[in-house]
Amino acid sequence: MALSDQLSQLAARTKKLEDSAGASRQKAKGDLEQDVNSARDTAQAHAESLRKSAEARKGQISAWWDNLQRSWNENIVSIRKSVDDREAEHDVKAAQRKADQADDDAAFAIDYAYAAIDEAEYAVLDAALARVKADDLADTSSAN
Repeated sequence: MALSDQLSQLAARTKKLEDSAGASRQKAKGDLEQDVNSARDTAQAHAESLRKSAEARKGQISAWWDNLQRSWNENIVSIRKSVDDREAEHDVKAAQRKADQADDDAAFAIDYAYAAIDEAEYAVLDAALARVKADDLADTSSAN
């Protein structure tokens, strides 16, 4: 898939998230629970797909991307455990603190995603520049 197509899919997915987040305040608890479970399943499936892609492309992608993917998986396991622990909370004040923390976590996740998009922009532009340089070298070689 072309990089521009991947970016278009990312933009569409981000818009879907924006719409979903805005609508979440009006949803009933049961509907939100279903949405949470669905989002978790989707995220886990995507993380697994990313892991498989990194494994299949080992040697084609930079080692640091592979290391980042592994670190991402480890962090996700820790985050999921924290969420599961938070769901077991029954004390009202503690539950409110946990809800505030969940809001802060979501805000940080958005900031993290924003930084990831900046990194994606850098990677896309770097790839385009590398391609231009390779084409220039090929043109120079074929001219000689």
